[in-house]
Amino acid sequence: MQVTTLSFENMHNHGELFANMLRARHKTFIERNHWELPEADGMEFDQYDTPASRWVAVHEFGKVLAGVRLTPTTARCGIYSYMIRDAQLGLLESIPQNLLDEEAPVASHIWESSRVFVSESVPAKLRLRVQCSLIDEMVRAARTFGASSLIGIVPEHSPRLARRTGIDCRPAGPVIETDDGSRSVCVRIALATKLH
Repeated sequence: MQVTTLSFENMHNHGELFANMLRARHKTFIERNHWELPEADGMEFDQYDTPASRWVAVHEFGKVLAGVRLTPTTARCGIYSYMIRDAQLGLLESIPQNLLDEEAPVASHIWESSRVFVSESVPAKLRLRVQCSLIDEMVRAARTFGASSLIGIVPEHSPRLARRTGIDCRPAGPVIETDDGSRSVCVRIALATKLH
């Protein structure tokens, strides 16, 4: 199992890994969760997949097992910035505006974690290992980019998993229910406590 952090600068060094990650996102978010998201050629993408973002992929033999997108909260692309802030500003119909207990931050040391997934094809006995690999690389990569904290929307019970892996992850808003019946919560993740 390998873990790779992709960017527009280095993706050419990794063959089809970026496209395979977008295909795995399609399987997770469009095929399994039935979210209405932009898609092309079996790949899911949105307005936040820009050169400002980075993507962490856990993969094995070309198959993507898990992934996450990291975006600086200072990012701008047209009218968009990052998902949580844009939802709070009312730019996204699918996410409620009241997802965060405070004004969405805009600071170079805070990055957003989004489109987090673990493929349903990962066997139960490997899920924790894959999740830990994803979290470890997400933390390492974010710290490399100068982040001291992350903000993200995660499934309601994810903060418990985070504590098991040594992450300081705290709810930062109310539990929100999406159209598909899933329950999520906005969280803040302090990176200073996880140094490896």
